[in-house]
Amino acid sequence: MSVSVLPTTRGTAPDATSAGVPVQLAGLRRKFGATTALDGLDLDIAPGEMIALLGPSGCGKTTALRIIAGFESADSGSLTMDGEDVTHLPAHRRDIGMVFQSYSLFPNMTAAQNIGYGMRVRKAPAAERAARAGELLELVGLPGRAGDYPHQLSGGQQQRVALARALAVRPRVLLLDEPLSALDAKVRLTLREEIRRIQLELGITTVFVTHDQEEALSVADRVAVMHGGRLEQCAAPAELYERPATPFVAEFVGTMNRLPGTVRDGGVVELFGRRLPVHGDVPAAGTEVDVLLRPEGLAVRPGAGTDGGADTAGAPATVRVATFLGATTRLQLTCDDGTGVKADLPSWEAGGLVPGARCVLLPHDNPVLVAARGAR
Repeated sequence: MSVSVLPTTRGTAPDATSAGVPVQLAGLRRKFGATTALDGLDLDIAPGEMIALLGPSGCGKTTALRIIAGFESADSGSLTMDGEDVTHLPAHRRDIGMVFQSYSLFPNMTAAQNIGYGMRVRKAPAAERAARAGELLELVGLPGRAGDYPHQLSGGQQQRVALARALAVRPRVLLLDEPLSALDAKVRLTLREEIRRIQLELGITTVFVTHDQEEALSVADRVAVMHGGRLEQCAAPAELYERPATPFVAEFVGTMNRLPGTVRDGGVVELFGRRLPVHGDVPAAGTEVDVLLRPEGLAVRPGAGTDGGADTAGAPATVRVATFLGATTRLQLTCDDGTGVKADLPSWEAGGLVPGARCVLLPHDNPVLVAARGAR
């Protein structure tokens, strides 16, 4: 789908391959009374990149977004866009497009009028506003709905109009503040795919705030995980999942087992009788640690224990619950020492592993992250 480009007050609009601008957050700090919302946030966003800010409530992600938008001021630190220091620039001069969770459409305006509102404020001619609204309604998948009022549109359609309105003024940066959380699951899935398609087509630098890890991992180029006003890790989704930098990231993103292990010489950790490589800091040999291991990082061998062969590794366990999830089955097991474990297997491998079945757990030979015993 092609999008024609109209003249703007900044001159000829860039095409889809050059629309994005770099954004740098350097040492941003913000306190609200005794509460520290941001504690020295540093983040570089590449031109045309979609970054998801992910974290629990109160981690600072929305404060960071509002500072980028100009709705909040940082106590210290700086914000630059395309090399320009905009730290103290008012919101209306930043060329930011923002989509809110609550849509915030004007109920007495049609879809086209809502989309063209920002252009009207900028004194764009009526014909130009109408043409731009038509282009954007086509882009967001709502052709022919220009004359509809918000009450005539579904929640997902209203959010598409809100997105089109944010794009109408050709912003340098697009900000999305949990825009899908008010929608049902099926609409949310469809619309997040549409947002990603549009973002890629326009090449616009985008910051997406969400507390939904699946949403963040599925649409973003990189995910910035925040905790306590700080950036824990910013990485591509696969790296974030497979090589988390901290125990917090490991347990916040996806499902994680904490299993008792012991550090051995050579920077390895012993778990269930096997020695595994460790990524990240390795404590001294002999240290008792928690090994952080994904459910898919375990093999489950049916049987009561060792078969008398040379390989005596593995932890005898009993299946407590088997949950069929389609292509995979999640097992909840209890080792003979009382340790609770989750393991994900292809469903075709899990047929005989019913509640009460005996088995042996074996970790796959992949690098793992370790944490101090009991530390969170």
